Amino acid sequence: MFGIGGGELLLILVVILMLFGSDKIPEIARTLGKGMAQLKNATNEIKHEIQKGASENGLDVNSLTGGITEEIESAKQSMNNALNPVEFQNPVEEIKEEFENLSGPIKRQM
Repeated sequence: MFGIGGGELLLILVVILMLFGSDKIPEIARTLGKGMAQLKNATNEIKHEIQKGASENGLDVNSLTGGITEEIESAKQSMNNALNPVEFQNPVEEIKEEFENLSGPIKRQM
C-alpha cells in the first residue's frame, strides 16, 4: 500500500493519535467520509451529464469504449499467459495421482 509497511503505518497512527487525541479522531473520520461521498456523487453527476449530452447528440458512449475494453481484456489475457504458461488446476490431485502411480492405489483402513 503506497510503499508503506506495517511499522510505518503504526507509527503514523500513533502520531495522529497523539496530535489530535482520541476524541477528535472519530470527527475527522466522519468529515473525511462525508467528503469522499460528496466527491463520489460529484463524479457520478459529471459522468451522467456527459452521457446525457452524448446521447442527445446521437453518440453512443458505450460503443466508443467497447473496443477499448475488449483490447484491455485481450492484453491482460496474453500477459497472464506469458507470465503463467503452466496453470495448475488442482495440485493436490496431481500429487495424489503421481503418488498412486509410484506406489499403487491408496487403501483406506477403518
